[in-house]
This record gives sequence, structure tokens and C-alpha cells, in this order.
Amino acid sequence: MAGITEYESKLPGTKTSIFSVMSKMANDHNAINLSQGFPNFKTDQKLKDLVSEAMKDGYNQYPPDSGVQVLREQIVKKIKSLYEKEYNADSEITVTSGATEALYCAITAFVQKGDEVIVLKPAYDTYEPTIKLNGGKPVQIQLKDDNYRVDWDEVKDAITSRTKMMIINTPHNPTGTILSEDDMLKLQSILSATNIILLSDEVYEHLIFDKLKHQSASKFPELAERSIVCASFGKTFHNTGWKTGYCVAPEKLMKEIRKIHELTVFSVNHPMQRAYAEYLTNPENYLELSKFYQTKRDLFLNLIKDSNFTYSPSSGTYYQLLNFSGITDENDVNFAERLVKQHGLASIPVSVFNINKKDKSQLRFCFAKTDETLEKAAEILCKL
Repeated sequence: MAGITEYESKLPGTKTSIFSVMSKMANDHNAINLSQGFPNFKTDQKLKDLVSEAMKDGYNQYPPDSGVQVLREQIVKKIKSLYEKEYNADSEITVTSGATEALYCAITAFVQKGDEVIVLKPAYDTYEPTIKLNGGKPVQIQLKDDNYRVDWDEVKDAITSRTKMMIINTPHNPTGTILSEDDMLKLQSILSATNIILLSDEVYEHLIFDKLKHQSASKFPELAERSIVCASFGKTFHNTGWKTGYCVAPEKLMKEIRKIHELTVFSVNHPMQRAYAEYLTNPENYLELSKFYQTKRDLFLNLIKDSNFTYSPSSGTYYQLLNFSGITDENDVNFAERLVKQHGLASIPVSVFNINKKDKSQLRFCFAKTDETLEKAAEILCKL
């Protein structure tokens, strides 16, 4: 019986994620891993105990496909307190298997063959393959200058009759920049006369530094009515392996997202949902995170202040870009690989996220690590 000899890939240009590549390289060379975005410190014991209690209480079978009611209600309360927007827990909140599933469902629910989706580059590498998988066309716009600002005139000019969706990410991975209130108002004005859906990736919403404030799409009424906002409990509460997130959207959008969600994963880990619901009753569990991570950022930057790297301090996320042009004229991919193989430190080359892989001599480092790990990493960086 003949086997399959040929097949046509639905994503022929998509390769293994740079995060997987660099993490594997870090493991192979026993390197310090500041590449992939996950903490190496422990989850709050209180939260782990809540998961155990939920299991003991019998919450081990399928929960409702949209998420347990008590968690959706806590999400509504959190958003209302932070952004003065009240969603309906029954029809406008869906708990997902991480924010990545939320993004996938949002794109898949609305993007059809021939549709255009505006993507600001550099961008998280799941957006464009998902757009292409659904027959859509990513319309790339490169963020400008070393500060990675949005050229809103370029955004306006990119809109056509085929534009179905625009994706924003704030705080921004990989650059650590954020969209300001003025940015969001300009975006609101640009989209006001269109039928474009806004997909707002806000997984780092609680990681904002230097007294800046997160400008959620939920906060702006005219944006909120066309927005799907995606968030992550794993990024927020130091347990990315639990793969639990959520999305919020007006009912007319959410009913389509839920169709894809139900057919993709049906529902999400039940005991984790119960635990998060109880954990959210204490707002300090997320309100104190900015201070915690700013301390991490400041420690890391202080440790490398005498190095040959240059940088602008990250305004959000737990990533810091470092410019190495004063060290070598290698491209960023080669330098990142050499940094792992010869010096035992893993990072992410930023060019892989840019249009035409534009190389600006920058590496992304994750500072969501123990102080000891950051000290060891900084020691390596200061010797370069």
C-alpha cells in the first residue's frame, strides 16, 4: 500500500518559531535562557493551593465552554474597575486556552479569503500565519525609529475596501513600548468611519512601568464597540504553562468567536479557572505586578550599565531590547547564536519580527527571572 508522498502545505513559508529554536539551543548548550517569555520563579503558593482545593472539591470535569460563571464575573469586575467599561459576563467574555487561542479564534472567526489584516511590525509571530491559514493577507506596517512609534498616516493609507481587521499589541512584544492615550484616540478616529474589527493583544496589561498607564481598547467607547481584547492569566500570574487566558468583545462579535472556540478546544482547564476566580477577588494580586517587574527591569539595567550595550528602558512587558552595534557588526541572528554557543546566554534576535527581517542590531532579553539568574546573565553581557 502506497504511503503519502506529496502534499501541499497550508503554511509553506512558516518555519519553527524563533522562541522554540532559541529555547532548544539554550537547552542544548546549558545556557541561561532569557529568550522565551516565561518566569523562572515560582507561582504564588496561594494560587497553587486554590487549584488543589478546586480539584479536591470535585471541579475536574468539563466546565462551560465559555468559562465558569464566577471567573467571567470576576473578569467583568476587573475590567470595570480598571477601564470603566462594563461587559456582560454571559455574552461578552470567553475563557480560552491561553491568549494564543483567543487570538486564533478571533482571527479565524472573521478573516476570510481575500481579506486584509493590518499588522504592525515587529509583531508576535502567531498573527500572520493564522491570517494566512484563513486565506487572509497580512498588510505589514513597520513601526518607526528606535522608539518604535506608529505612523498613523501610514495606517490610514493602508486601509482599503478589503481591510477586515487590524491587530495592535500594547504593551508591545518584542519592543517593550506602549501605545499612549493619544495613539488610541488617533486609532479611534481612523477606524470610526470603517467596519474594521480591532484585535487588541493586551497580554502584558499589568506590566507597565514608570507611572505610565495601560490604554486598553476597552477604555475607549468607539473602539470597544469594534474590539476583541485578548488577555493572559499565565503572563500575569507567572504560570504560562497553565495556558489560561480570555477574550472580551461585544456580543455580536463574541458569538462568532465562541463558535470557533467550541470547535477548537471546547473548554478550558476547570480547576485553574476556579483558582483564578478566587485569586482575582484580591486586586492587589495584579495591581502590584508593575512595581514587581519594574524592580526586575531596574535591577537588570543597573547590572549592565557599564556594558557595551545601549538601550532605552522598557516601558512595559518583561522584555528589554539591547543594541549591540558597539560590540560587533554581525547580524542579530548570528550574534544571538554565538551568544548561546560561546557564552551560554540565550536571547531573541529582533529582526525575525520585522518587515524583510530588517536588522537593527537588537536582541530581546526577558527579565522575568530570579535576581540570581539576572546577575549571571549580566556578568556575561558585561564581558562582551
